[in-house]
Amino acid sequence: MTPTPPPTPDSTNPAWTRLREGNTRWSQGRSTADGSRGAARRAELTASQSPFALILGCSDSRVPAEILFDQGLGDLFVVRTAGHVLDTTVLGSVEYAIQILHICLIVVLGHEDCGAITAATRIIDHGQVPPGYIRDIAERITPDVLRARTAGAATIAQIAGLHTLYTIERIQQRSALIDHAIHTETVTAVPAQYCLNTGTVTIIQPPTNHTNPPHTYHTPALQSA
Repeated sequence: MTPTPPPTPDSTNPAWTRLREGNTRWSQGRSTADGSRGAARRAELTASQSPFALILGCSDSRVPAEILFDQGLGDLFVVRTAGHVLDTTVLGSVEYAIQILHICLIVVLGHEDCGAITAATRIIDHGQVPPGYIRDIAERITPDVLRARTAGAATIAQIAGLHTLYTIERIQQRSALIDHAIHTETVTAVPAQYCLNTGTVTIIQPPTNHTNPPHTYHTPALQSA
């Protein structure tokens, strides 16, 4: 059975509010995080850490979570792989964040113009298989490309958006610990997408049927000015 992602976090979710407001500041050129990235903050963290959210994102150099959410040292627990592809190390890292660090929010963060999604699409459309272990990454994404197209996705951006949703489902399927935390509402899991042009993050909404393409909706504080 396919797990159902939890409801979108509302304005009362403090962790999501903090990320949302940080992204708004950064995308509008009003970053305030420099003060929490210096020597004093570094000294505060030498003995322990207590991040308030986990970001599972893509390794793309243009999508650094701490910067685009305008956060400082020790604020985020970040796991990044190309195309946010999962393996046992990634799952163990997410479980660690939940079980040991007691984070309450997981954000799976995709982005537009994702090279891993593009490579997976080329395998399906043109039989172009990338070399080496890049092939392994792309082939892990191909089922999500096919599934997204069945749901109506027509562009790489739309496929990438639904890939974040499917990644949450796969995390729940593969980890009983994570699935339990989400279903008991100890942890909220959010599928999101970063826009390279505007710098904004949007939550991904599942398609309502299999004929219309998936779309994103903006929470009020994330809308472009």
